[in-house]
Amino acid sequence: MKKITILLSVLLFCLVGAQAQILEPVKWKTELKKISGNEAEIVFSATIDKGWHVYSVDMGDDGPVSASFHTDVLKGAQLVGKLTPRSKVTTEYDKMFEMNLRFFEGTAVLAQKIKITGKEYALEGYLEYGACNDESCLPPSQVPFNFSGKGEAGAVEEPVAEAASSTEVEEQKEDTVALAKADDTTIAANGETNWWTPVISQLNAFGGTNTQSQERSWIYILFTGFIGGLLALFTPCVWPIIPMTVSFFLKRTKDKKKGIRDAWLYGASIVVIYLVLGLAVTLIFGASALNALSTNAVFNILFCLMLIVFAASFFGAFEITLPSKWSNAVDSKAEATSGMLSIFLMAFTLTLVSFSCTGPIIGFLLVEVSTTGSVVGPAIGMLGFALALALPFTLFAMFPSWLKSMPKSGGWMNVIKVVLGFLELAFALKFLSVADLAYGWGILDRETFLALWIVIFGLLGLYLLGKIKFPHDDDNNKVSVTRFFMALISLAFAIYMIPGLWGAPLKAVSAFAPPMNTQDFNLYTNEVHAQFDDYDAGMAYAKRVGKPAMIDFTGYGCVNCRKMELAVWTDTKVADIMQNDYVLIQLFVDDKTALPEPMKVMENGTERTLRTIGDKWSYLQRSKFGANAQPFYVLLNNEGMPLTKSYAFDENVDKYIKFLQTGLDNYKAEKK
Repeated sequence: MKKITILLSVLLFCLVGAQAQILEPVKWKTELKKISGNEAEIVFSATIDKGWHVYSVDMGDDGPVSASFHTDVLKGAQLVGKLTPRSKVTTEYDKMFEMNLRFFEGTAVLAQKIKITGKEYALEGYLEYGACNDESCLPPSQVPFNFSGKGEAGAVEEPVAEAASSTEVEEQKEDTVALAKADDTTIAANGETNWWTPVISQLNAFGGTNTQSQERSWIYILFTGFIGGLLALFTPCVWPIIPMTVSFFLKRTKDKKKGIRDAWLYGASIVVIYLVLGLAVTLIFGASALNALSTNAVFNILFCLMLIVFAASFFGAFEITLPSKWSNAVDSKAEATSGMLSIFLMAFTLTLVSFSCTGPIIGFLLVEVSTTGSVVGPAIGMLGFALALALPFTLFAMFPSWLKSMPKSGGWMNVIKVVLGFLELAFALKFLSVADLAYGWGILDRETFLALWIVIFGLLGLYLLGKIKFPHDDDNNKVSVTRFFMALISLAFAIYMIPGLWGAPLKAVSAFAPPMNTQDFNLYTNEVHAQFDDYDAGMAYAKRVGKPAMIDFTGYGCVNCRKMELAVWTDTKVADIMQNDYVLIQLFVDDKTALPEPMKVMENGTERTLRTIGDKWSYLQRSKFGANAQPFYVLLNNEGMPLTKSYAFDENVDKYIKFLQTGLDNYKAEKK
């Protein structure tokens, strides 16, 4: 027991310590070297931290991110050959990718040969690479280069790295982009006030940012995982095992205390197994990847399909099972061993045997917490799931007499599976909606989403009343009181959503349904609509009309953003202040629309390229306000300075009104 407690403590310590941070394990140096005559090469040299490695070139589509060379500007020169490794490359077979991986350790040197063809040349682009260690991987990263010079008489002069200075300003067509450090960022529209100046210290002086959002999300994830574990308990794969397992522990020894202790160890082993699974997801994906995945089209579509497959499995179309030889091998190993190891292996056997029922629930849970962007979300979710799953084993071991009062297995378990199938089907639409909104496809607007949910929950109500049968259902025509009330709730929920087809806010589903601006036919008038979706244009208008600006950093995949808009913004007083006293600027940080021209910025001493509108607004939030979570609300005067502390997710209407009123009062005081 002591060893299990120590192991849990270590895992929880890792869990708490797994906070998001910006890692820079690879440091690059770029130079243009003369070879002879009119030939030269761009050389990328990297110093790699111990334990990390950078992948080589041409790894294939099924492998990790390869090192690759890209050009945005190529004048007076042409490429010769491909990007070539110039330092030692290590090759190892990787079981996960099922291929030989080639990578650099310690140092990396790659070169791209070029031929100067004009009297003057200009080269601009970037090297893209992937880096990993044994625990996590960085998202695809870029190493920019910018060289120019003269090539007369075949000579290549020493190039000037134009992006090397943090104080020089480079003109790129109509945009003026200053390459500066994060603490003196200056991106401004032509001739306008520099509204991009960081105000992190000024926000801190007001009291910083409301931090309840992350704390609440962690509690929500833990609670969601616990509910998922409770649901898994009542499935045919888990419920019948409880009395058999507890009886086994109590009968295997004459010492009742030892039997209870073994059952406790069994429950603790279940917690350890699922917690390790959650930590593995966190370490494999990492902080940046989880945030990027939240609005990635492929990710959301794949998990939408996964949930549909799981739902079909729950309906009885087929069974999702692991190979029986896996569970048999673990079970035989448990019988051949003794002590704590045998108990742990028995818990692992339960995990494998119950996969067909718990797999869909775990899959949905991991998908849901991954799209929240929380780095430690998967581990917290699995902790809640495991606690609920392990709870009955320990309680029944302590109070064996309770076993006699346990409901016997029967058709009611299949009813639970089918209900879960309907819920999986409903939530699958949520992930499809996120991808649809982020990329602007327009295939799943609010009416379509609500119509599908109305049908799903209506059919669920009819099933619970016995009007619909699935392959594994029995022929009993009687409807229990519990099923009747569940059907009542499901049908009432379906009817509740019907007015949403004409624009009703539907606060109960605001976290899942697409935003109101996707509604084609809307009779509801008490809404708050953003006046601008461009920061500089909105700030210029606010200055011209003499009003403060409210900046709303939001996201298409942001659940809490939708909750705030329909639970708080629809309040009459809130809506009146926002519409009449502020200029509302709404910025979507996950908008995948490409910028007319890529923008280059310096952030934390590293040059980065912003390629989408979402990249631009996300960078604005990080560099100016020192935050990267949504929802995030900040009130600014006409010079881009904060009027009060920022506001995060909190559905307390009175607090939100106080936030708006404080900013308005401070703005009026400044004007006086």
